[in-house]
Amino acid sequence: MIVYHASKKTFINDVFNNTIADEIENAFLAHLGRHTSYNEVLSWRNSMIHMYKVIDTPDIPNDASIAIEYQIPLTSKRIDFIISGFDNENKGHVVIIELKQWEQAKLSPKSALVKTRFQHGESEVAHPSYQAWSYAYMLINYNETIRDQGINISPCAFLHNYQTDDVITNPIYSEYIEKAPVFLKTDAQKLQNFIKDRIKYGAKDDIVWLIDKGKLRPSKQLADALTSMIKGNQEFVLLDDQKVVFETAIEMANKANAGKKHVLIVEGGPGTGKSVVAVNLLVQLTKQGIVTQYVSKNAAPRSVYTNKLSGSFKKSYIDNLFVGSGKFIDIPESTFGALIVDEAHRLNEKSGLFSNLGENQILEIIRSAKFSVFFVDDKQRIHIKDIGTKREIKRIADSYNAVVYTTKLESQFRCNGSDGYLSWLDNALQIRETANIKISSDDYDFRIFSDPNELFDAIKNKNRTNNKSRLVAGYCWDWKSQKDINEYDIVIPEFNFKKQWNFNSNVPWILGDESVNQIGCIHTCQGLELDYVGVIVGMDIRYENNKIVTDVLKRSTKDRSIAGFKSYLKKDNKKALQDADEIIKNTYRTLMTRGMKGCYVYFCDKPLAQHFMDLIENQEKSKSITRIEDTVNDDVKYIDFLPFYSIKAACGYFGEGENVEEKGWIKVEGMGKLNRNMYVVQAVGNSMEPLIYDGDYCVFRSNPSGSRQGKVVLAQHHNFYDADYSGSYSIKIYTSNKAYNSDGNWWHESIILEPKNSTYNPIIIDEDQADDFRIVGEFVGVINHKKD
Repeated sequence: MIVYHASKKTFINDVFNNTIADEIENAFLAHLGRHTSYNEVLSWRNSMIHMYKVIDTPDIPNDASIAIEYQIPLTSKRIDFIISGFDNENKGHVVIIELKQWEQAKLSPKSALVKTRFQHGESEVAHPSYQAWSYAYMLINYNETIRDQGINISPCAFLHNYQTDDVITNPIYSEYIEKAPVFLKTDAQKLQNFIKDRIKYGAKDDIVWLIDKGKLRPSKQLADALTSMIKGNQEFVLLDDQKVVFETAIEMANKANAGKKHVLIVEGGPGTGKSVVAVNLLVQLTKQGIVTQYVSKNAAPRSVYTNKLSGSFKKSYIDNLFVGSGKFIDIPESTFGALIVDEAHRLNEKSGLFSNLGENQILEIIRSAKFSVFFVDDKQRIHIKDIGTKREIKRIADSYNAVVYTTKLESQFRCNGSDGYLSWLDNALQIRETANIKISSDDYDFRIFSDPNELFDAIKNKNRTNNKSRLVAGYCWDWKSQKDINEYDIVIPEFNFKKQWNFNSNVPWILGDESVNQIGCIHTCQGLELDYVGVIVGMDIRYENNKIVTDVLKRSTKDRSIAGFKSYLKKDNKKALQDADEIIKNTYRTLMTRGMKGCYVYFCDKPLAQHFMDLIENQEKSKSITRIEDTVNDDVKYIDFLPFYSIKAACGYFGEGENVEEKGWIKVEGMGKLNRNMYVVQAVGNSMEPLIYDGDYCVFRSNPSGSRQGKVVLAQHHNFYDADYSGSYSIKIYTSNKAYNSDGNWWHESIILEPKNSTYNPIIIDEDQADDFRIVGEFVGVINHKKD
């Protein structure tokens, strides 16, 4: 949709006569049926004067076309300024110009983002070159007319108030500046030359009008790229009823594109594979030439899936396929062939930062697409503004006279394949009464910790395998470290436990290599899967008089989930408390079902911890036993089984090359791919508690690469005493102090073998004693704790 559209000559006259802002505003009202803000009108008035100066030259033809505030099909985004015509090769050419009134900016650690100040304060936004490039990308990849007619698109940015500095043109943005040059305050002549080189003649047929009326269809290049990204990725393989839902959706999408609107509502609890089906649908429908986008209110799933799918492509290549739920306010009827809404229970009525835009997100999505599919779980409503229930979606779909079909994803692939754990959890949280009153480790690896430090160590230990274990918490602590990186957020003084909420970074928290050291919340993990999840349950949920009690006032005031709750409480006290109770219970239900293999929990409220303990079958009785096999077949050695050695034998075999025999073979799971450098030994003593207990069977890897600093190692040493081993072996944390000479060469001043248990003393080995010391292996993980 084009708001203002004229020839270059008419545009020059409108600016010269000082009527350009009025012309744009009137056109804006005529096309969109509403006025825009005073600030936007002011920006038009200021920016158009600068564009007038740039294009007021006879070298740019008077019959070149100008378009202002061109709304890009499939989005609510508008291109500030377009000039089009023919180039030297007599091909249609469109120059996209992103206009900014910025005077300064700051670097951001995030890819293609900058920090700049607006009226409401400093914000992170897309770099203007990235913005202009992404608009061109959308036009090229979704407009068939552009591709069929070979129309060239040249994006750029013009910051007409911005003085040259080392920020906006910093090399970290070079990838996008090369694709879309950025012109600053003193670069008007350069921008004019940029346009002159591309727009030589006026077009007989208005190119922008042709583009606006062009058929929307994803490019083959985009479809092929998506297909290659998902092909062979086991994470996105469809199983059982996932395949049934997928084929049902494809059939409905094809029918809808030929006529009446179709709406598919898919119910599914935690781990049923809703997101797997959603991503597969995005790929397949795009491949079929149907304009499709993946929609979720929560940014975390969008960020994770763009990272996982990007593969050898740049993440930005597919960014525009994954959008927020508030993007459809101004989208015309049935613009999209399909919209796939994941986590639909998180949809809101209003959109925007202040929840003051649009009418209803469910309605806007159904209106914007011929076919829409909503993946929903009513029990994952975790915000007082969440409205995306199955009932509400169906009501709005019926109001459009759409064909509505409801189905379910039944199979539970999270929680170790156990429906029983989910039913037990519902009963334990008193969400609903079920027959699953007690749980055992045969059902699911659920453990309660009395110390949050032990919980953290256990999750960190699990994370060593494949970086798929994380610690999360209820939002009961303020995010202090957001403003001061030296502050701690989640602080439990009685255990000297101090951690920070997860920081914003280029890599999503759930994928980052160092994320295990930070704590996530419901907003960074909902809709995503882990192997093991550790949950710190705050004081917003307690156990009193045989009843689960919730207290929304124990939530952090920074938690957007309860924004506006106090006024809601005054308006309707009973309903507000009911909603708060549902949200808090649903939040912890969601957090405690993120782990496919296990959930470890620390409860701030001791009676609540005891309540859950009473619902667990005797852990000594139910926990798994490590079996030692005398011998196993060769075809499973170092694939499913590892050799078990005494520590003395392991140190001899891997440290000194002795030929020793194994004591047996132990089946090892959850430690990643096994190899011949890995082996099992049994720990002795208590110096490494709570990470390793006396008698634990531990997996080690010999000849590890990289730095050993801070890692748990198996060491052999002479002339030193270890209280646990009463001899020359130790399992400890390795640290070293290095010294350097003037040539930059270094040596160990001392090596310290630190115990985890503070009641034990470290072993200190200085440089003169280094010959009496050898690292034999690096700790991988514990097979089964003897004590939990």
